[in-house]
Amino acid sequence: MTLQEEFVSTVSHELRTPLTSIRGFSQTLLNSWDRIDDESKKKFIKIIEDQSNRLINLVENILTVSKENAGRFVLKKVDVNNVIRNVIPLFVEQYKTHNFTQKLASSLPYSYIDEDKLQQVLTNLIDNAAKYSPENSTVEISTAEKENQVIIKVKDEGVGIKEEDVCKLFQKFSRLENHLTSKTQGNGLGLYITKQIVEKMGGNITLNSEYGKGTTFIVSFPVYNQEEALKCSQQS
Repeated sequence: MTLQEEFVSTVSHELRTPLTSIRGFSQTLLNSWDRIDDESKKKFIKIIEDQSNRLINLVENILTVSKENAGRFVLKKVDVNNVIRNVIPLFVEQYKTHNFTQKLASSLPYSYIDEDKLQQVLTNLIDNAAKYSPENSTVEISTAEKENQVIIKVKDEGVGIKEEDVCKLFQKFSRLENHLTSKTQGNGLGLYITKQIVEKMGGNITLNSEYGKGTTFIVSFPVYNQEEALKCSQQS
């Protein structure tokens, strides 16, 4: 089986699961509406809503994968700290039982990257950190400069990742099983997409994790260099 055939087969399987649930519960409601109590109706409709959202997220991620394989990046001089400041308020409102802290380095140099794509990377990482962490825990976003690199860290106090599972995280449709993931909708494409975006902008993404204590994702981009930026713009 080729990589393309394997991808299509996996996508078909992932699409089939929510579609089967949506069709099954919709048919049950249509065929037995008068015989189902109100509490059960609400439960069935909630399942349909959850599976619809799962389907929408899956399709959006598949489209993103296709775009990243064919699309172009708009590189420019970006203030990473400023992007982080703009992203954080979105999660403060969405995850009201979590704490979000920022430790942003002063006088952080610019990076030469795509600002919209960086926002997508941060959104994926921060959203994962919140989703897979217990209520009242803290998600910390920090920046630093080290060895001519701009470093971004997203640290959570979640369940952590077993050492043998770390290598699977950035693969397509990879989804680890624990008591938090079983309660959270996901399709295993978010971190794969994140890695692709980071690397296409000349960056790198790694992680440190201690099972049962939390995970820190570390993203690095080269510091903005005017001469290198000029070369990149001439080649694009």
